[in-house]
Parts: sequence; structure tokens; C-alpha cells
Amino acid sequence: MKKRKVEVVVISDAHLGTYGCHAKELANYLASIKPKTLILNGDIIDIWQFRKSYFPKEHLKVIKQIINCASKGTKVHYLTGNHDEFLRKFSDTFVGNFSLQDKLLLELDGKKAWVFHGDVFDASVQHSKWIAKLGGLGYDYLILLNRFINWCLNKLGKEPYSFSKKIKSSVKKAVKFIGDFEITATDLAIEKKYDYVICGHIHEPKIKEVENKFGKTLYLNSGDWVENLTALEYNNKRWKLYRYSNNPIQTIENEENDNFDMENLLTQVYFNSARK
Repeated sequence: MKKRKVEVVVISDAHLGTYGCHAKELANYLASIKPKTLILNGDIIDIWQFRKSYFPKEHLKVIKQIINCASKGTKVHYLTGNHDEFLRKFSDTFVGNFSLQDKLLLELDGKKAWVFHGDVFDASVQHSKWIAKLGGLGYDYLILLNRFINWCLNKLGKEPYSFSKKIKSSVKKAVKFIGDFEITATDLAIEKKYDYVICGHIHEPKIKEVENKFGKTLYLNSGDWVENLTALEYNNKRWKLYRYSNNPIQTIENEENDNFDMENLLTQVYFNSARK
């Protein structure tokens, strides 16, 4: 099936290597699109909770799709987050069509987009990292339990239920944190005269225009691939929020070769981009 052409795609918070990651769905989505620019906005690989015993083939397929994109001409920007902060020691690395950075400034049709993960605003990550890691582990098991319960609900013909979304919407501190996050990001973007500010981190997909006495900006959050299965897409001077459905445009089960040589693909990325 023909792939959809997209100018810019932003995904974040895939948390590959954890039980909660919807890797199969993410790989299907990546296989269905042909972006000019792909931005991986942090927490793609969850190094905090990485287990040698758990990195199934569905998770490897996501990496394969990303490498395939880069080898075929897509500009891939990997921006670091808190769960993959180990990669920050290698920031500002550029190899062919692939770059590893902490933040990105992008010009889109004469407008400036400021892209970063967003954990810089999270005090628990910056000052009490062990608490944040413990919370991340609890969140992972909550998502796993939620997935099992939704499986049971599906068998009973009931609608799925999200524990984490219920907690976020009912706990005052969670609601306040999300609100403070958005205000901080947009205030800084307006101060810096950026037209778009694009974040991840809080697993809350959103597109919202924000205005204060100094100006206005468009706040965008790409959501995640644990609960929401969302991405941001930019085409024809407009942003939209993509939400994965149970009937994706294209699946990857029918690809000619299910196995792949990581070293060979990395070589393709480098030499294909070098020819351009």
C-alpha cells in the first residue's frame, strides 16, 4: 500500500523496552508514512527501566522503521528526554540524515518551531531523580495492569478504561502540574518569539493556541505510545494530531524480510545520505 507523504512528524514517549509500550502499533504507523522530517522528541528508548531480558522483536521493528526512514532520505532528529538522558553525553552528533540533540529549532514556511522534550520543567526529575525513577516503574506496572483489565473488558464487550487518565484528571496536583508545564513552555516560547513550541514528557496530546500580554504561540504536545498512541503531523502549513486506530493504513507483518541487519542498515543511512 502506498505510504502517506508527510512534511514533518513528531513522536515522543514510546518507552521502548517497557511492558507498557505499544511498539507494534508504532511500527505500523511508521511503516504507513513517508515523512520529510521525523522528530523523535525524547523517551523513545526507556533506558531508566531497560531490561536485557525484555526487548521483543516488535520493539526492534520500531528501530528498523526509524533507520529505514533515514536511509531513504528522511531527516531524523532524535531529541533526548529524561528516560533516555544517558544519550545526552553524545548530544550534537550528526551522521548522515540522523542527528542526536537536546533541542531543535526548525523553520516551517517562515515560522519558527522550538522543539524539546520538556523534562527540564520537571523539578522531580531534576532534583529527586530516584523518586522519579520509582514513579516511572510504578507507572509502567499500572499500564500493564490496565492493559490486562482492558483485555477483560473487551471480552465482555465493554469500553476500555484508563487508570492513568483518571488519576491525572482527578488528582489536583497532577492537573496543576500539567497546567504549569503548559504555561511555562508557552511563556518562554512567546518571550523568544517562537511561533510553535512542541513538547512531550507529560503524555498529554494537545494543540492549543496560547496568548498573553506579550504575544501568542501555538502549544503542541505529541502525547505518547503508551496510553494515547498519538503523533503530531505537519502538512500544508497546518498541524494536526494523529491518533492511531485499530485499523492502520499499513501493517508491517507482510514485509518481505522480518529480520534485519542493524549494522547494514546504519551503513545504508550513512552512504545514502552522503550521496545527496
